[in-house]
Amino acid sequence: MKINTALFGFGRIGQMHADNLNHHQSFNLKYIFDIDKKLKSKVRKYPNCQFINNYKISLADKKIDLIFIATSTATHTKYIEEALRHKKYVFCEKPLDLNLDKIIESKKKIKKNIKKVQLGFNRRFDPGHADLKKYLVNNKIGKLEKIIITSRDPAPPSIQYLKSSGGIFKDMMIHDFDLSRFYLANDPIKEITATGSNFLRMYDRIKDHEIASVIMKSKKGVIVVINNSRHASYGYDQRVELFGTKGMVISGNKHINETELFNSSTTSSKKVLPNFFIDRYQDAYKLQLDELSKLCNYNLIPRSTFDDGLEALKLAEAAIKSLKLKKTIKL
Repeated sequence: MKINTALFGFGRIGQMHADNLNHHQSFNLKYIFDIDKKLKSKVRKYPNCQFINNYKISLADKKIDLIFIATSTATHTKYIEEALRHKKYVFCEKPLDLNLDKIIESKKKIKKNIKKVQLGFNRRFDPGHADLKKYLVNNKIGKLEKIIITSRDPAPPSIQYLKSSGGIFKDMMIHDFDLSRFYLANDPIKEITATGSNFLRMYDRIKDHEIASVIMKSKKGVIVVINNSRHASYGYDQRVELFGTKGMVISGNKHINETELFNSSTTSSKKVLPNFFIDRYQDAYKLQLDELSKLCNYNLIPRSTFDDGLEALKLAEAAIKSLKLKKTIKL
């Protein structure tokens, strides 16, 4: 039985999700909701899918099983709450919200149905990043001692986006906060120290940061180092290293293809890195749909939950506080 789905939000990320849902064997994309009526023409390529500018039409349809939320961040908790009231399953893009108190209040409202929500922390589903977890669980590197995560975008998004994004910690590094928690499992972060810097005045004007790093320490003493940059001239730089008592595992960058050139002027010259997050994580976006289908069909707890979104934002808030006060924050 296919999972009847309504997609909320048909911008850049929503259009990518629509394509993936349309091609996945488990989902039937029945509605696409967006307030921009100009996007209606783009829905024609999806058979049996209706464009709506009133989301309540899909909530009232008892045949709809899943609400897939890819709208602006400020609307997320509202749509989650309404979808669950109408007994739907929910997928929601990250972050849940930029306001921690709002998320905490929302959790109280949806407590009984919170297990019906999957959050879009796609990096947990990246084949390379996920393999590191398997090595860790199977004791291939011994006791975990250090996590190093590097995440650098090829170029910053538009100034309009940056102004409303919540800043580098809530918008960009939140993925890395979540990924570190994924590896730490039941070992919570207990302290965090953050720093940031700007080389362009633009970031000062919007009170954001061009580059940022944090050092965190878990209850068991694991050190986590996260490096972020809004720009990388060589492409989308995404690397993770786990270091333990018996060894180390690395999930490295993906190249456009894996050929290497060796000649008289170069050795091991590789193709360039992808220049867009959708290209870098295309496998992860598809694999998270496999897990979403298991949530809807079998009520299996997803790899990324509402609580994961809440805890990641707590770390982002602590990082902001650390940077502002110029000191280590205890959690």
